Amino acid sequence: MPIRLQDVLKHSTLTPADPVIRAAAAIAAQTQLRWIHSSEVLDIAPLLGGGELLLTGGQALAAATDKRRIGYIWELAERGVAALAIETGVALPSIPSSMVGAAEAAGLPLIELRKVVPFVGVMEAINSLLVSESAAHLQQADRASHAMAVELAHGGSLDRILAVLADATGAEVVLTSNAGAPLASALPAGHAADAGPAPAGDADQDRARTTHIDVSVRGIPSARLSLHTLEGGDVNLARIAGNRSVDILALALLQRMPPGLKEMAGAALIRAVDSGTQNWRLQQLAPAAGIPPAAQLVAVVVRSPGSRQLRTTVEQLLDRVGRHSASYADNEELLALAALRTGKGQEDRSEILAGLRTLELPEGSISAVGPVAAGISAAPWSLAEARLTLDIGARDELRPSGARLAGGALDAEAFAVERMAFHALDAARREDFVRQQLGSVLDYDAQRRSQLAETLRVWLDSGCNTAQAARELHLERQSMHQRLQRIFSLCGGDPRSTGRLAALHLASRLAALHSD
Repeated sequence: MPIRLQDVLKHSTLTPADPVIRAAAAIAAQTQLRWIHSSEVLDIAPLLGGGELLLTGGQALAAATDKRRIGYIWELAERGVAALAIETGVALPSIPSSMVGAAEAAGLPLIELRKVVPFVGVMEAINSLLVSESAAHLQQADRASHAMAVELAHGGSLDRILAVLADATGAEVVLTSNAGAPLASALPAGHAADAGPAPAGDADQDRARTTHIDVSVRGIPSARLSLHTLEGGDVNLARIAGNRSVDILALALLQRMPPGLKEMAGAALIRAVDSGTQNWRLQQLAPAAGIPPAAQLVAVVVRSPGSRQLRTTVEQLLDRVGRHSASYADNEELLALAALRTGKGQEDRSEILAGLRTLELPEGSISAVGPVAAGISAAPWSLAEARLTLDIGARDELRPSGARLAGGALDAEAFAVERMAFHALDAARREDFVRQQLGSVLDYDAQRRSQLAETLRVWLDSGCNTAQAARELHLERQSMHQRLQRIFSLCGGDPRSTGRLAALHLASRLAALHSD
């Protein structure tokens, strides 16, 4: 019999923790467990296989930023983790409301453990129950995989191969391309194909009963296998059997729709650009990927818990705007390269940036568009500058006025000053320059907790337009004038008439980089 979350919460080793479900309580009754694991590491998601109840003491979460906590929730949900249990106490008195909201939105049961229990004892007791269940599942999954291989060997269609998996797991099985086009599907024998969609209120339960598995052909993500466990089915069996079937499905896809040379060359090109391969190799790979070596190019970097799932969407955007594109997803980073139209490089780049800002990305996602590169030889530079932009602009207070994070996308051109400073000056020299130009202003801010440095930066970014700067800072014009007069007195006069305008502007942009 499947071991469910609600049963585990009533287990004698866990009841002393006084557990209470804080989010996604509606699906707890249907949530099956595959394993129990404990970790304080916030980057644990890539190491999990799905179906786990994850226990954490909360120390790392207490020290993390709110953005990182939300990202942690979405990463676990994306990985298929069954539930997250957080121990509250001195370090973390309560679970932050932002995490509760994110867990509810992601359909991830979130449990508060209000008293301390030894996690080792909980895991030993419950995992021993899960081991015997897993052994039985592996045997069933191996039998299903063998039967699928036999069907493939006899020339069976994708639908017939999936039918074997559906009968073995009691799940509706669907195989789709990366673009979302259905390739094949099957229902268990005896289930009607026209049962109709589930009621809207069951969306969370549907997520808990659905397993998504990527299918790669020759290392290229080519399709997605989805198993929706029907009423009375076993989610863990579906997950294990689905993962066991990936190699069979990859062989079936290879026979019917092998990845083209262009797609394979595109992935190889991106990896070469990322690794700093010699120029001759880039010149060799670019034409095979459909990218003219001399074309103007732009690199895009997307950091997201769902980077692999975003690959097709981003590539479609780049193909629609430019001429050709290539992409590659690795861990939580999606790298892409787009060839721009001759004579319309900046126009195409702007459209790519605008398009990224309209995409619906998972919580915690952020992207950057690098500067235009003149040919494939300069592609590594554009990629490196896009990455540097993400590192600089990840925090809102480090972004120059007018470069606010819109739709999760940053423009490397808006960070040209900061990028130049990183390349040309080490941290100590940047800080010395800022102190030389703005020392008195920064000291004034530190003593009075004012915001004169930010005011100066916004005013200079606006082209010394006092009215515009006042609007951006939400100040009355009189207050803005008063601030400027104070700044001028600290800086030795109005910079517009002293020749110091450029130096002060550079210093004000760099000051934020040392704010923490």
